[in-house]
Amino acid sequence: MRIAGLVQESIVDGPGFRFVVFAQGCHRRCEGCHNPDSFDLDGGVEVSVEYLITAMLANPLTDGLTLSGGEPFLQAADCAVIARAAKENGLNVWTYTGYTFEELLREGKIANEFNELLELSDVLIDGAFDISQRSLMLKYRGSKNQRIIDVGNSLVNNVVVELYS
Repeated sequence: MRIAGLVQESIVDGPGFRFVVFAQGCHRRCEGCHNPDSFDLDGGVEVSVEYLITAMLANPLTDGLTLSGGEPFLQAADCAVIARAAKENGLNVWTYTGYTFEELLREGKIANEFNELLELSDVLIDGAFDISQRSLMLKYRGSKNQRIIDVGNSLVNNVVVELYS
């Protein structure tokens, strides 16, 4: 998997101590993005999924996995493997994406790996960062257009269920 970086004990990318994988590559290139080094699809470093899983599980204080970027859905299959390992070990999974929830549902009809990663995510922070809607007062997101979505309840109820709105 190609990554822009990782953080082993983040407290800003979801609740508790988070193991954060920043996927490399993003087509959106949002103005004001806090991680512009992750845009280049060929940038970052190549690491094995096994390495990331081992690192994630090495810290007994880890509460959850956060997949960020770049765009995790550009490497959905690898991200899904890591997310599955997190879930199997009692960790919750948060995924940040520039896609909207609705776009992921449409894409998932063609790309199984999109569905798999979406279904393994407990929480999805969706939507491209919009600098005109930027706010430092928002919990776990950068701009007001982004939603913090309870994925399981949203899939069951067939309507977006937001958290921390």
